[in-house]
Amino acid sequence: MPTKENDTPRRGYPKQAVHGWVILNKGLTVPSTKAVNIVRRAFNAAKAGHAGTLDPLATGILPIALGEATKTIPYVMDASKDYLFTVKWGQATDTDDREGDVIARSDIRPDEDQIRAALPRFTGRIDQVPPRYSAIKKDGRRAYDLARADVEVELSPRKVDIHRLEMVRASADEASFRVTTGKGAYIRALARDLAKHLGTEGHVIELRRTRVGPFSEDKSISLDFFEQIDNSADAFEALHPVLTALADIPALAITENDAHRLRCGQKITISATLTTETGPEGDDVTALALFNGTLVAIIRVTGGTASPLRVFNLL
Repeated sequence: MPTKENDTPRRGYPKQAVHGWVILNKGLTVPSTKAVNIVRRAFNAAKAGHAGTLDPLATGILPIALGEATKTIPYVMDASKDYLFTVKWGQATDTDDREGDVIARSDIRPDEDQIRAALPRFTGRIDQVPPRYSAIKKDGRRAYDLARADVEVELSPRKVDIHRLEMVRASADEASFRVTTGKGAYIRALARDLAKHLGTEGHVIELRRTRVGPFSEDKSISLDFFEQIDNSADAFEALHPVLTALADIPALAITENDAHRLRCGQKITISATLTTETGPEGDDVTALALFNGTLVAIIRVTGGTASPLRVFNLL
């Protein structure tokens, strides 16, 4: 099967209305966009997207949404993520990882006690300046485009959440860590800043994402699977329901008439019993509206009224 980066659903075959998630375990050197195109082509899917880019030299979980699942991408993007990463001490690069050119050196090597003592400084809500080579926009342009054009860009610090950071092993020149982050945190920036705090330089030489929200390695599948299958029917072995991405959101069973109203963008009335199950009456609560077990909409419940936030066409 061709694997060109601009692959589209197979020519001569009708695009299919495929809805669901593929939990891809991305290998080295494969760009995220190319991985999405390979999966989309395997399904002949009309629509596809991913929940969080992985750099080509990063491996691990790349959740790919097909069809109506693309409407749930923001909820996955907002979820916490787990990573394993290794920092090489003594060298800083312009990309903050091993792809870049060395721009600074240091002979200082932190020991294990110094590293462990520094970790609380980088846990919790911290200020972080994104890497120069990142997708952050500055004056309407991506930072990595400006960096490649040798344009000096000063990116502003942002608040990011580091829920957990622990060292798993260390040697004279390297240390490996396990981290859980919130939305928008850059592991390359975390490694860079940790090295600076320790009085040295550093950059990421290995990075693996092991979880994105509800998606983890134990249910993932490699890109080789999609490159080796013969037809799109085989691909469905790797497809997870749209609801998989919304496992942490409470669900409400609704009537057929309410399902029709929500699909038309109209509000519905929620019974007192259902409101109590979702949260205290009068609070704004996000919930899932299900008819016969099928996702109809993501709704905002206020008191006894529900308004559609996202409507799905899965029937």
